[in-house]
Amino acid sequence: MSAGSPSTPATVALHQAGVPFTPHLYEHHETATNFGEEAAAALGLREEQVFKTLVVSVDGTLAVAIVPVANRLDLKAIAAAVGGKKATLADPALAEKRTGYVVGGISPVGQRTRLTTVLDASAAQYPTIFVSGGRRGFDIELAPADLVRVTEASTAPIART
Repeated sequence: MSAGSPSTPATVALHQAGVPFTPHLYEHHETATNFGEEAAAALGLREEQVFKTLVVSVDGTLAVAIVPVANRLDLKAIAAAVGGKKATLADPALAEKRTGYVVGGISPVGQRTRLTTVLDASAAQYPTIFVSGGRRGFDIELAPADLVRVTEASTAPIART
């Protein structure tokens, strides 16, 4: 971990798993509501390479969907990817309680409760992708295969434009 990089449950989990990553801090503005777009703009990245972590409820069971900030989550596709019928976005307070992170800073790595996780298949086209590092204003860059390994995720086409 580089100097000045925050220690979060995500960075701790990555270190424990021996997964290489690069931390990226940026200034978070309290007025921002689209956290992924804010991260992409602040870091000078294409929105297709920055991924947002969404907690969903599939037939009453929580799961994690990781999709590019340039896209929307396809609720039917995430439900099918985890073997369910109907998916909705989880209540933000419940997502925070189960993951241990605040909305806008939910990392797919190091969550309080390990949830079934699905990474959008588009991630495979990049050598590295960016996901939340566990707090607003902090992203981590890592290889998609490493993210899949450390979160025990599956991959599926779960994003739509």
